[in-house]
Amino acid sequence: MHFEILGEITDIETIATGKAIRDLARLEKRYGAGRWRKMKGIAEVRIATGSIRRAEIHWYEAHGIGRKRFKIKRFLD
Repeated sequence: MHFEILGEITDIETIATGKAIRDLARLEKRYGAGRWRKMKGIAEVRIATGSIRRAEIHWYEAHGIGRKRFKIKRFLD
């Protein structure tokens, strides 16, 4: 699903770090080695239909590499 994050991500939590991340090998191969974390948070998003909704978002991030592979896990409204 294509979407755009509007504004700031709030209620950010770490879900997994290091070896607990299932996609760690793929992340390191594609973006490079780093201290990878799987994160979640809440944000307003604009989905492909143009509607704006509040959603729980998951992504991966590493220091010096940044946030990668955002996905919507569920809508909250």
